[in-house]
Amino acid sequence: MERKAIVIGAGFGGLALAIRLQSAGVATTLIEARDRPGGRAYMWEKDGFTFDAGPTVITDPACLAELWRLSGNDMAQDVSLVPVSPFYRLNWRDGTNFDYSNDEVALRAQIAKLNPEDVAGYERFLAYADGVYEEGYRKLGSVAFLDFASMVRAGPSLAKYQAWRSVYSIVSSHVKDERLRQALSFHSLLVGGNPMTTSGIYALIHKLEKDGGVWFAKGGTNRLVQGMATHFERLGGVLRLGDAVVEIETHGDRAVAVRTASGWRGEADAIASNGDLMHSYRDLLGHHPRGRKQAEKLQHKKWSPSLFVLHFGIKGSWPGIPHHMILFGPRYEGLLTDIYSHGVLPADFSLYLHHPTVTDPSMAPEGYSTFYALAPVPHMGKLPIDWDRFGPAYAERILDEIQHRLIPDIRSRIVTQFHYAPSDFGRDLNAHLGSGFSLEPLLTQSAWFRAHNRDDVIPNLYLVGAGTHPGAGIPGVVGSAKATAALMLQDMA
Repeated sequence: MERKAIVIGAGFGGLALAIRLQSAGVATTLIEARDRPGGRAYMWEKDGFTFDAGPTVITDPACLAELWRLSGNDMAQDVSLVPVSPFYRLNWRDGTNFDYSNDEVALRAQIAKLNPEDVAGYERFLAYADGVYEEGYRKLGSVAFLDFASMVRAGPSLAKYQAWRSVYSIVSSHVKDERLRQALSFHSLLVGGNPMTTSGIYALIHKLEKDGGVWFAKGGTNRLVQGMATHFERLGGVLRLGDAVVEIETHGDRAVAVRTASGWRGEADAIASNGDLMHSYRDLLGHHPRGRKQAEKLQHKKWSPSLFVLHFGIKGSWPGIPHHMILFGPRYEGLLTDIYSHGVLPADFSLYLHHPTVTDPSMAPEGYSTFYALAPVPHMGKLPIDWDRFGPAYAERILDEIQHRLIPDIRSRIVTQFHYAPSDFGRDLNAHLGSGFSLEPLLTQSAWFRAHNRDDVIPNLYLVGAGTHPGAGIPGVVGSAKATAALMLQDMA
């Protein structure tokens, strides 16, 4: 008999899992609540501008290409990836710019300009990043941690690379210039982690970028999502859009079916959720003791902060502003402490500025540019304010900063603008507390300590995405899909 699977949620993790299952001959239905796939990688088209909702930094394109190669296809038939250089321009308020790329000669020259002694320290840091990449990503990044013994086996490697130390601590042991310390540690913010507390293992992101480059999908990140959806359907998979799952039905300790808001009901041999962890257990499985117990446990976990994203389309072209830019504020550690620990909305902020039209002019009308500015903010459990009320004023503060540092007449150039706040993450994505990245990537919430790819009590219920091992970010959730697919295919064999 044909094996059947249902995957809930068409974000990157859900799509990658569905493609793997369908490629292996499992009849897979992928169900998405919104009108288009993507999850956090949603997109909007407004006034001729294309706006990516979320992830814009694509690394390790090989992990994506593998999803097509499973069935003898080529990703290029559905997606066009273009390289981004520099990877990021880092800018401080004193006017210092630092272009981070894999041009090693230029990079070392910039480091020497900041502090000649740090060139050798940077070399040592790269050696560390190479090591943690090999141990933490290549060996363990797509392998499920289902029991504590698997964590114990990984212990020696974690100890060798002092995984208990933070990214910032590791970086600081190698380089002295504070700007360079920020330049080499901010990457953990891209997966929801505080550089001051996130394990040094996340330094592996540097190796990912240096080896595989940083890429952008022509037309926007959601074009990559659409390409994955097209490929999934080409393989015979079924994609249901605009129909939220409201319940995972169980019989004893087996998941047997899902029921959607429209009344549709689908039975399957295995069910996987790419939805928010809390939503999956508390809401979709709330009728089962397992769902209630897990939801109670998740209440006590530390969740990553949320995001405030200001999208705007403006008149003019800006070749001097690169695709990815980090505008550091006057504080670093203090700002992070305010966001992650104190739960206050600071007077200052650091911004990630996304400028896709410098790479792909098609994302705006001719002679115009698309931008978004992203600020990490506390999740709603720490800062339960009315974002519908405070959002517009916060957007104006962000525009003030961009006006001061980059585009003096920005307000007269704005054609369209809107923002996306923590409350929107909660409403649109069922994100617990409006979190932008699910569980915070602490060492005590990693690997076996993270949500397991296969539920411990309901043996044919699986999880995929940012809340599972290895965590958030496109390579992370695609890696989680590889781990979860291996379990599902083994169990259904």
